[in-house]
Amino acid sequence: MNRRKISKSVWLLLCTTSLYGCGSSTVETNYTSNEGQVVNIYCWNDEFKSIYESYAADIAESHGVEVNFFIISDDDNAYQINLDEALANQEKVIDDDRVDLFLIEADYAGKYVKSSYTLDVKKDIGLTDDDLKNQYSYTKAIVNDDGVQKGVTWQATPGLFAYRRSVAKQVLGTDDPDQVQQKLSTWDGFDAVADQMHNAGYYMLSGYDDSYRPFSNNMQTPWVVNNQIQIDPSIQNWITQTKKYSENNYCNHTTLWSPQWNQDQGPDGNVFGFFYSTWGINFTLMSNSLANSNDPAQVGNGIYGDYAVCEGPEPYYWGGTWMCAADGTDNLPFIKDLMYRLTCDEKTMKQITLDTQDYTNNEAAMDEIAQSDYSSDFLGGQNHIALFAEAAKKIDMSNISDYDKDCNEVIQESLHPYFDGEISLDEAINNFYSKIESLHPELSY
Repeated sequence: MNRRKISKSVWLLLCTTSLYGCGSSTVETNYTSNEGQVVNIYCWNDEFKSIYESYAADIAESHGVEVNFFIISDDDNAYQINLDEALANQEKVIDDDRVDLFLIEADYAGKYVKSSYTLDVKKDIGLTDDDLKNQYSYTKAIVNDDGVQKGVTWQATPGLFAYRRSVAKQVLGTDDPDQVQQKLSTWDGFDAVADQMHNAGYYMLSGYDDSYRPFSNNMQTPWVVNNQIQIDPSIQNWITQTKKYSENNYCNHTTLWSPQWNQDQGPDGNVFGFFYSTWGINFTLMSNSLANSNDPAQVGNGIYGDYAVCEGPEPYYWGGTWMCAADGTDNLPFIKDLMYRLTCDEKTMKQITLDTQDYTNNEAAMDEIAQSDYSSDFLGGQNHIALFAEAAKKIDMSNISDYDKDCNEVIQESLHPYFDGEISLDEAINNFYSKIESLHPELSY
C-alpha cells in the first residue's frame, strides 16, 4: 500500500491570497527566478494553516509560489510514517514534489533535528542571531543539534493551573489568583487543597494524566541515558500522588481526551481545576466551558468567565509546534521570510496573541502585553499573559531525550490499570519496560 499517495489524498490544500498581512518582514523583492514554484508543507492538523493564512499568506504572492498543505492525522503515528517516507524520497522526486517545510512536536523533535533531513536556520536558511534574539531559550533548546538550531516556532507553551473561580470562593474563601497560588505553590499544599475539595464534594483533578506534565517536565534526568531507560524520582512522585488521588477519589478517574474528561471542564463538571499550557486554555478549555458551542463564546454561555489561572506547584511546558526546513527544498527564500514573519517579527507575534489569546515566542512582545491592561474575558478579566511570561522564563530543558514521546505516552498508558486497581505497580512498570523495548530494541533497563 502506497502511504505517500494516500497521504496526498487525505487533504491537499492550496493556499491562495493573503487574508492578513502583519508586521515588518524581510519580503521586499520577487524571488520567482531564484526558487521553485511550489512549496509543500507537511503538518498533522490545520492549526498552522490557519496561522499562515491569517498572518503570512501574502509572502507566497511576493515570491510567486503556490503553497500546498499536506495535512495528515497523527492517529497511529500516520503523520510521522508519511513524513518519513516523503523525506526519504526527496532525491527521487521532482523539485516541486519535494517536502519544503514540515512541522514537529517537542516530544519527538530530537528524531528530526538530529537527522540530515533538517536545515540549520542560521547557516542554511539565513536567519541571524539578532532575528532570533527574542525567542525563548527553551524553544531553541528543543530543536538544538550540537549547537545548531534546526527549527523555529511561533508558540511558547508554558503551563499554568486553571481553576474554577466559583469553586475556589466556596471552598477556599477566595478566587483571587495570588491567594489561590499561595495555597497551591507546593505539592504538599496542592494535596491539602485536594482534601478540602473532596470534603466539599469536588474533585481536585479530573483524571490520572492531569498532573503528569508538571512532574515529567521537572525530571532531573532524561528518560534514556546511554541507551538505558530510567524512571526519574519525579515520575515516581506522579505515580504516588495519582494512586493516592485515585484511592481517595480526589480525581474523577478519567484519562486525557476522554469524553468524561472533556465534560468535566464544562458546566456539568465537578472538578476544581486542570493543568493546561497556552493552547489548552484559549482553545480546549474555553471550548469545553460552553453550554452551547453554536452560541457566542462569552459570559453567560456555560461557565465562560468562571476560570482563572495561577502558576501551580512547578513550572512546566506542554506541547508546541516547530517549523523545520527540509533538506532538498528549493524554496529557501520563501522559508526564510515565512520563518522570520511568524517567529521573529515582534509586531506579528504580538498581534497573534491579541487576536487568539495564545502565547507567542517573542519575549519582548509578551512582556509588553504582560505589563499592559490586557485582560481575558474568559478568565474573568485576568491578564494571564503576565503569568505565562514569568512561567516561560523558568522552563528547564536539561531533561529531554529522543525517546520522550514514546516514554511519556507509554508510562501513562501502562499505569492506568494500576490506578484502577486492576494490576500491581510492579506489573505496570514491567509492562512499561516491555512496551518501550518492543518499540526501541536498542534500549535496556
